[in-house]
Amino acid sequence: MSAHTTHSTVGHAVVTGASSGIGEATARALSARGYALTLVARRTELLDALRASLSTPSQVFARDLSDSDAAADFLPAAEGAFGPVDVLVNNAGVQYLGEFATFDPARGEQLLRLNLFTPLRLTRAVLPGMVARGRGAIVDIASLAAIAPTPYMTYYNASKAGLAAASESLRAEVAGAGVHVVTVYPGPVDTPMGQAGYAAYGDSIAVRATPMGTTDVMAQQIIQALDDRVDRIIYPKAYWSARWFPGVTRWFLDRFTPRPAAK
Repeated sequence: MSAHTTHSTVGHAVVTGASSGIGEATARALSARGYALTLVARRTELLDALRASLSTPSQVFARDLSDSDAAADFLPAAEGAFGPVDVLVNNAGVQYLGEFATFDPARGEQLLRLNLFTPLRLTRAVLPGMVARGRGAIVDIASLAAIAPTPYMTYYNASKAGLAAASESLRAEVAGAGVHVVTVYPGPVDTPMGQAGYAAYGDSIAVRATPMGTTDVMAQQIIQALDDRVDRIIYPKAYWSARWFPGVTRWFLDRFTPRPAAK
């Protein structure tokens, strides 16, 4: 863990999976808004580089969050340095593609721990304090796969559908306590994980025709949702049709999703 403390802040935000992609962009956007940042991911060197580039106090915790039993262990030290958590961004996750009949169950269950169990553990750890203070925000980075499950991603679909369902239900449960829950449904976004997914499917018309967003726009939409108390984000906007027309979306995905390239 490392930290720097240079000036006053508007609050304390925790971002998991902060070393790259949506997590990194969201951390930068929160820092620009004046939040002190707790950055959590596995890759210490990337976290340290991000911390050094931020304008607000920040600290890093290198953790393998697939160990859901120990996922919240960093919180006492994080809150000791920067105070209670005001914003929790549950972003850490992994995506694996492959045919379910031959997929390694242990690998799939590790994905479930990271993508679903750990966000629930972290939320459970910070939520009582938020309720007691009458304020706070939880941002759950689910996936469009929660709305439109895609073939060859069975474990990933299950994890993101579970996170989205938990997030959507928790919103109503805690709204009266002043806690704001945002459920985020990213479609394809230009991140290392997104690019790896495209590479696994190989070159196809379906892949080339898929709209792709950017991490900076995604992060700004998250900030706007926090400001305006928006309940959910679907990005890029082209994918709102998946929410309103799930049957049509299901038909297209079932018929036109390419088989992942053999490894």
